[in-house]
Amino acid sequence: MTAPGLRVERHVEGATGVAVVTLDRERKHNAIDLETAAALAAVWREFRYDDGVRAIVLTGAGRAAFCTGIDRGVSVPQPSSPFSVDDPLVAIGPKANDLWKPVVAAVNGMACGGAFYLLGESEFIVSSSSATYFDPHTSYGMVSAYEAIYMAQRMPFGEAARMSLMGTAERLSARRAYEIGLVSELAGPEELLPAALRAAGTLAGFPTEAVQGTVRSLWAAKQAALQQALAQAPGLVALGNLAPERQAELFAGRRGAGPEPRIR
Repeated sequence: MTAPGLRVERHVEGATGVAVVTLDRERKHNAIDLETAAALAAVWREFRYDDGVRAIVLTGAGRAAFCTGIDRGVSVPQPSSPFSVDDPLVAIGPKANDLWKPVVAAVNGMACGGAFYLLGESEFIVSSSSATYFDPHTSYGMVSAYEAIYMAQRMPFGEAARMSLMGTAERLSARRAYEIGLVSELAGPEELLPAALRAAGTLAGFPTEAVQGTVRSLWAAKQAALQQALAQAPGLVALGNLAPERQAELFAGRRGAGPEPRIR
């Protein structure tokens, strides 16, 4: 199955019950445009009714990037109210679409910005040893709201704050991400997908009702705080973001300029 910017493969050999969802815009570093965002939401909702799929691996095409967030070419008209914002990525995650089958993220390169909507709603992350994690928002005059909220629930607060605030100046290495608990398993680039498939295959082999109930229980432990925090995000983004044209100037001005970001 293919959809705009998305590739979906169901692994039926031996009735494994695992589907692999691949962000398939490699030349755009798997950035998400509006069609891909809609396709992701549709796929998650489709899996709710597909009893043959009991676990999912989510990854990106190629090795350069897992996902670099919203495609910079996307134009999204915004309401004039300072208390609301239309976010095209707000419904791209599995939990936002009421899917409680386990999702294992296989991060194969850069994961930044809007990638955290997806990582934030995955059960756990298997990471390539060459992957890096960063949040560029502040560098370009944008508030990191949804991304920071998701990561604050998955990382020690100081680490989430540092990544969210340091922008493009710093990248979190896969090793450091593993040390702080953001990543649950490291694998070489060649072994990344097999490692994620092994984990997902184990989950798919258990009774799906028990697995989905456990997923739901885990999320119930933090959902109230998450929903309250996310409710504040639109107003914070609307009030704190620079005008789009100023953001574009900052984005263009940083291309090819300045030192390489520090990796820690």
